[in-house]
Amino acid sequence: MRMLMLGAALVMMTSAAMISSATVSSVMADDDDAKGAQKLAQQGRDDYWHCLAREYSRDSNQGLSEQDFGRSVAGACPSERQYYRVALLDYLTTQYPNIDSGAHLATANRAVESAQKDIVTAFVKHRLPQK
Repeated sequence: MRMLMLGAALVMMTSAAMISSATVSSVMADDDDAKGAQKLAQQGRDDYWHCLAREYSRDSNQGLSEQDFGRSVAGACPSERQYYRVALLDYLTTQYPNIDSGAHLATANRAVESAQKDIVTAFVKHRLPQK
């Protein structure tokens, strides 16, 4: 009987240690997932911004009005824009799993719109004055 109790205690301690180890591994994996998602979102942002910067510096944009340049920017860099949106959405979902995915999508869309607005603002502020 005593050996049975000792065996049961050993099994319980081993199980508890395994569960604790699995929990730590799970937390570390979740942390790695979050860091990886954050890195991809930042890379997506940087790629999109670099593409918008190339669009900004095109010689063909010199004579465009603010509205025309804004339309041009809105249609530019479709793959970079989509990658940024998806990577940011993935990061937000990883970071805040209890928030509705529609809210995350709205946030990602606002980030894309903000990048476009910023590049248009820079275009208007730095273009040469009309003669």
